[in-house]
Amino acid sequence: QVQLVESGGGLVQPGGSLRLSCVVSRTIRTIYVMGWYRQAPGKQRELVATITSNSVTNYADSTKGRFTISRDNAKNTMDLQMNSLKPEDTAVYYCNARIYSYSPNIWGQGTQVTVSS
Repeated sequence: QVQLVESGGGLVQPGGSLRLSCVVSRTIRTIYVMGWYRQAPGKQRELVATITSNSVTNYADSTKGRFTISRDNAKNTMDLQMNSLKPEDTAVYYCNARIYSYSPNIWGQGTQVTVSS
């Protein structure tokens, strides 16, 4: 059973930065796609960014230019660098992985990000 463990969330002021990290319990070198999603209170879970095994990235329009997703195959980790944070970025952020294109989604437990002055 593959496990994903997020860390790095917290409270930050508007305009600040945070870096989230997701540690995976197996090699990520061949994982088809990994990503970050978020869910704000009363809203549906939404895409933040994804990265494929070939390091092709995709971002939500709301995070493009401010967030950067990356993966370190040697450390079996995936990170999300978040800059210029806004109050509307406040949410629980979840790490996600699909081992193969036809595999079900695997989720971490989530980490809270709060952007507030």
